[in-house]
Amino acid sequence: MTVPYDLAALPGRPCTIAAALELVGERWSLLVVREVSMGNHRFSDIARGTGAPRDRLTARLNALVAAGVLERRQYSDSPPRSGYHLTASGRDLLPVLQALLQWGNRWAAEEPPVHLHHAPAGHEDHVVDGEWVCRTCGEAVSRSRVERVLTPVGRALSGLPAEDEENREH
Repeated sequence: MTVPYDLAALPGRPCTIAAALELVGERWSLLVVREVSMGNHRFSDIARGTGAPRDRLTARLNALVAAGVLERRQYSDSPPRSGYHLTASGRDLLPVLQALLQWGNRWAAEEPPVHLHHAPAGHEDHVVDGEWVCRTCGEAVSRSRVERVLTPVGRALSGLPAEDEENREH
């Protein structure tokens, strides 16, 4: 289980993006999630795939387990050895990795080393291009059609009154 982060303890604007970055924003954290999602569960395989120094990798794995992003599963008794697996919280990071991959393919590399392909039954294999789609109505969402609305918690953390003065009934 992922432990909620104390938004009030963060500097600057209280925001779940900042809280998420506190938990998984360090480079090695997301590379660990990438490796585990690709089926690399052992420390040595994760180290090889990420290129992380062993001490940093150990710290990141421990932090990701503590945050509920990964879980340890023992695979050997003698000697005792455990592998790392994504929790539901970790699996929810996969669209973040997809977005970073797509952004990196477009902006950070001359020639992308990887594309994601989709090959459903019934039609031809094609490259996946992440799109934001409303789960309620199915409409593609563009940035211009999204409004940022503070929740009661967001209003309190921002030092605003609990209710919007304009919308209060008189």
